[in-house]
Parts: sequence; structure tokens; C-alpha cells
Amino acid sequence: MGQGVFITATASYFPNSPVDNDSIEDYLGLISGKNSRVKNLVLRQNGIKTRFYALSKEQKVTHTNAELAVNSIHSLIGKTSLSEQDIELLSCATANADQLMPSHASMVHGLLKNKPLEIFSTAGICLSCIQALKIAYWAILSGQKRNAVCSASELASAGLLSKNYDIEYEKCCNLGVEPYMALEKDFLRFMLSDGASAVFLQDTPDAKQSLKIEWIEMISYANESPTCMFAGAEKREDGELKGWKEFTCQDLIDKSLLVVKQDIKLLGRKLLPHWVDHIEESLAKHSLSLDDITYVIPHASSMVIYNNLIKEIKGRKIQFDESRWYTNLTQVGNIGSAAIFSALDTFQSTHDLKPGETILLLVPESGRFSFGSVLLTVV
Repeated sequence: MGQGVFITATASYFPNSPVDNDSIEDYLGLISGKNSRVKNLVLRQNGIKTRFYALSKEQKVTHTNAELAVNSIHSLIGKTSLSEQDIELLSCATANADQLMPSHASMVHGLLKNKPLEIFSTAGICLSCIQALKIAYWAILSGQKRNAVCSASELASAGLLSKNYDIEYEKCCNLGVEPYMALEKDFLRFMLSDGASAVFLQDTPDAKQSLKIEWIEMISYANESPTCMFAGAEKREDGELKGWKEFTCQDLIDKSLLVVKQDIKLLGRKLLPHWVDHIEESLAKHSLSLDDITYVIPHASSMVIYNNLIKEIKGRKIQFDESRWYTNLTQVGNIGSAAIFSALDTFQSTHDLKPGETILLLVPESGRFSFGSVLLTVV
């Protein structure tokens, strides 16, 4: 068993130029030629000012998901004294790979073209980044690897293009039915962003500042919670999902089955109580309180969720210092699994950290309500 695992470099990559709120539909297009009725409401609530799209205004994809990941890894390795040939493990996370098969990590490795090495892919939604991190952490802690690259990347915009919604919208209108995407689908178009981030892990700290991984905790409440966020499926009456394989090819188009959907009412009931339960339980397991932590970086899909998380914590009379919390959500948008490493990267570059200070990373996943937390110590 090794002496510890250290994050010795962090990096982020964002495609093209920042897109402001007024320009979103210039890139994503207008559903059935009409401006969204929920756009302004969603933007007021989520607080996002700019985001990034791997798209041109002609709705052409400029970067694949794998290319976004590789760009973040190139930047990452450039911050170390090693080369890409020195990587011993590649662990990759994403919520939406470019293809169903092969794995996302295979495609990233194929673009790296560095050498044969062990790879690992995690799939899911936001929490997949912590799952990928834990695999890398375990590999080094057990002594099987000396270093690892953990990347997370998202190409959400390609699934948010108006062409993916037009047919269902028109069909609903022709039937005199209120289009379903008016909220459950459409609101996500103004929250999600493209980007990638990566961290480099080693069995020894770097001569410069490093972050020691003290522990990684995760939990799933899927055993007691219905599905909240999903794609490639439709909810059955019993609350379970009917997957895309059970539909006809025409259904996939008519029902916009491949676009991401979220049950907002269920999100409101389940997310925050479970999230704070996880935070309390993780800290108690390691004999810590939230007030013991120097800095907290939560991944939140919107500033409403961020602020409501703080309200939930205050409501439980938990002592903490809100001024020591950090997010870059408003500048980069919600980049899903890539969000937490990106926020850590930005945080490190803008804060004068001191040895002994601690950073708590918090990641929720609303798919079927899973949560992760990571404690880091500055060394």
C-alpha cells in the first residue's frame, strides 16, 4: 500500500469563444422557428452568464467529446515534468460519449496515440468524474500504478440543437397537445455547456503545490428513488424507464427520445435532502464537521441549486463559513461531469493556497440521485 495519492496538476479546456445569453439560440437554433418561452425564466434562475459550445453558428460540431478530453489532457501534461508517454493509467468520464461503442476512454486513448496502456471508462452523469477519480486513486494507493490521468468531458450542445426537437414539437402542435419540451426538455438547453477538465495523480507530491487525496466517498439512493434525469428512454407509468431499444426508429425521432430530460418536481423533492445527508454522513465517518473545512467547491447545475444547498445546510443548523465556498458556474455553464475538476482548476489558479488547508469537493447526480465527496489537503 502506498503512502498517499496526490493531485499534482489540473487543467481545463473550453471550445471556441464564450457564448452569452443573448446568443444561445444563434448556436442551438430555434425549435420550430420560435423563440423559447422558458429561456429568460431559466436564465434568471440559473444565473449563468456565459457558456461554451463546440458548435459553429451553422450548427456544425467543431470538436468531438473525445477531442475535448484530449485537449484538456494535452494542457494537463504540459503542466507536469512528464510526457504523455509516461502516463500509466487513463481514466475517463463522460455523461454522453460520441458513440454507443467502443468506450469513451478507448476513443480518447486512440487520439492520444501515446503508447499501449490501461484505460478505464465511467458512464453516468455528473458523478462519473468522481467514479473515474476513485479508480485512479485506488490504482495508485494500492501500488499498482505510479501515476494516472483522470479526465472528464461533455459535448452536450450537439444534443441540444433545434433539429433534435423540431419533429416532436410539430407533431404535438398538429395534435393540439402542449409540447412536452416546453419545460422538461427545453429548460436544459439553457443550462448545459461543453468542455473538459483533467487532473494528474501521482504517488508522490510535486515540488510545487500538490493536493493530497484524503478520502473519496460516494453513495447512491437509486434503491429508493425513481429516475429523475435521463436520455434515450421514456418513463413508464410505474416510474421505471422504457429504453430506446424497445422503440421503433420512427419513435426515436417523433418522441425526441435521445435528448436529455429531467423531472423538475422530483428534483426539487429529492436532491437537496439526500445531498446534505451524504455530506453529513461523509464528514461524520471521518470525524469532521463542515466548519473544519477550509474551502468547499460544490458542483451545482444552477445558482438556484447552489443557493438552496446553502439554505438546506443552514436549515439543519450546521456550522459553516459560506464565504469559503466557490463556483465557476456562472462563467462556464453546467459542464456536467467536467464541472468539478474545472472548478478546482480555476480555484487553484485564483487562490493563494497554504499547506494544511483543506478543500472539499461535492458532486451530486440527479440521474437517480447519487452523490460524491472528496477531501483534499494542500501540501
